[in-house]
Amino acid sequence: MIAALRDFTDRLLGRGDATITVPSFDGALKPNQILEKAETLAQLEAPEDLATDGKALYIADGAVIRCLNGADASELRRFDRNITALCCLPDGGIAVALDGREVQVFATLSAATPNAIFTAPSMTAINALSPGRKGTLLATNGSNARPCGQWAHDLMERGRTGQVLVLDPAGKNVRAIASKAQYAFGACAAGDNIFFSESWRHRVVAIAPDGSQRAVLDNLPVYPSRLTPAASSGFWLTAFTARTQLVEFVLRENAYRRRMMAEIDPQYWIAPKLKSGQSFLEPMQGAHLKTMGVVKPWAPPRSYGLIIRLNADGIPLYALHSRVDGVNHGIVAAIEMGGALYAIAKGPGRLLRIPLAMVEQELRS
Repeated sequence: MIAALRDFTDRLLGRGDATITVPSFDGALKPNQILEKAETLAQLEAPEDLATDGKALYIADGAVIRCLNGADASELRRFDRNITALCCLPDGGIAVALDGREVQVFATLSAATPNAIFTAPSMTAINALSPGRKGTLLATNGSNARPCGQWAHDLMERGRTGQVLVLDPAGKNVRAIASKAQYAFGACAAGDNIFFSESWRHRVVAIAPDGSQRAVLDNLPVYPSRLTPAASSGFWLTAFTARTQLVEFVLRENAYRRRMMAEIDPQYWIAPKLKSGQSFLEPMQGAHLKTMGVVKPWAPPRSYGLIIRLNADGIPLYALHSRVDGVNHGIVAAIEMGGALYAIAKGPGRLLRIPLAMVEQELRS
């Protein structure tokens, strides 16, 4: 009763979850152009996720797993469905999510048949995998109602059916440790806790061993996604796009939002995108984005690229940006290997490499 009264008051006064304000990029998230200065290693057709065993970099590209070999991302293995998540396991195995609905675990990348196959009626949008404790596997299921490719639909429907799952290859079972998440997208073991991204609530949540949850990073100006460990402790957190006041407003105007979804092509919705500036039909354009034909770097972002470096407690240390006037938008995966950070910019379909020495130099300048 108290919660319902608080929600009503927030909606009436435009505060709390009903506010349309968006935090600025400030402090540790101060804007820069580091992602725009990254080296483009490969142009890929449908890049989705990255994994490494410490020696090689593996890329999920559509239905194919590729391995980076110098400047060439050669094909290693092809599946019959698109890969929506990928991770290397400590024992040398590899786990693959296919079409968001099934997870297969292989003893090696070349193994003909999987050691374990996980399916469940609720597994609709498996979008991230990572090693768990005691040989288990962590998975995030973004939504029970929408497949991975329809994440914008889930946002516009105010979806809250996401889950964090523990997959046990020994027992061949699936267990949910968090439910009713507003689009879970990325999880990582963090000491005794498990961190996961809750995209539509713009936060990173810690799940304690007793199952309790607390926000370790809240009210972000972006939609957070996958988490991977950093070599010197802490994590790399990707954000596939940024928030805007216009989208926040639309999310709270139910009648308008429902008509928009029913009557307009999804690519022209007032909704976040992985890339923008491709059509004159886009809802955000004109003088608030450009002056004298030049895109303002401080314009409201319809698409954006961001990677946040977190410490072991989930506190931001710094961030790498591709701003509104940049190209490397839609950062869905980032992983550290050999003194460099590798990232997927899904908007332009690029595999990026950023030497960490260059990052340090840019942050000092």
